[in-house]
Amino acid sequence: MDLAVTTLLNALTLISILALVGLGLTISFGLMNVTNLAHGEFVTVGAFTVYFVQSHGGSFWLGLVAAPVIGAIVGLLLEGIILRCLYERPVGAILATWGVSLILQQGIELTFGLGAKPVVPPLDGVIDLGVTAYPVYRLILIAIALLTLAGVVLLVARTRFGLDIRTVIQNRDMAEAVGINTRRTYAVAFGFGAAVAGLAGALISPLATVLPQMGVNYLANAFFVVIVGGAGSVFGLIAGSTFVGGLTSILNYQISPSLAQALVLLSAIVIVRFRPHGLVSIGGRA
Repeated sequence: MDLAVTTLLNALTLISILALVGLGLTISFGLMNVTNLAHGEFVTVGAFTVYFVQSHGGSFWLGLVAAPVIGAIVGLLLEGIILRCLYERPVGAILATWGVSLILQQGIELTFGLGAKPVVPPLDGVIDLGVTAYPVYRLILIAIALLTLAGVVLLVARTRFGLDIRTVIQNRDMAEAVGINTRRTYAVAFGFGAAVAGLAGALISPLATVLPQMGVNYLANAFFVVIVGGAGSVFGLIAGSTFVGGLTSILNYQISPSLAQALVLLSAIVIVRFRPHGLVSIGGRA
């Protein structure tokens, strides 16, 4: 029972991280049809924001609040300066965002130097859950991720901005015909996705090795999540992150992490082969 509960909580931790990182890709890939290879760097920016705040005497919580703000600023700059000119040129967008990814990595490296940066978790120790003891911070991470995803679902389903997003996803030309400013919708949605990725990086920072290249690993897994779950769907994101995160956590207890990653990739390929639009089809988009 101890092992089962610990495995479940570890899976929930990984699922939460993947869902937050994948949310921005769901927006850019599903809404804008843009393959953003710089998305992992939003995670890196969030992690380094927390490190910067802590290294200057601030608290982790202050860094957690600042990280999505900095992530949104970087995302809006990327969208406004580069991506806005490349929506009709998907190959150009891939090359441009790949270049931005390298620039951000080198910029962070020049600013903060080489080597891993320490981030101190806000709470240390474990909490007794009866059948097992589990780190308090990981439980906080799961709770924040769940609240964030619930907020996004409500935003998409219950607000005017959410209605605009859903309209643009279904038919951009029709959205423009009924008076929706698609350029502004794209910019705000992209900035929001970057902000959530920055939040994910901040939450990850006490658990991961904070390096200028750390975002690359999360980018690959985020693409798995979006493609398996269904691009452009919040519920597809949840389904994809549950599949990838849950399967990875279970396999990591049985085999080596590299082999586990390979099996998860193989499983994702099989799912995409039989369900090209992902586990949640277009009709299930939120």
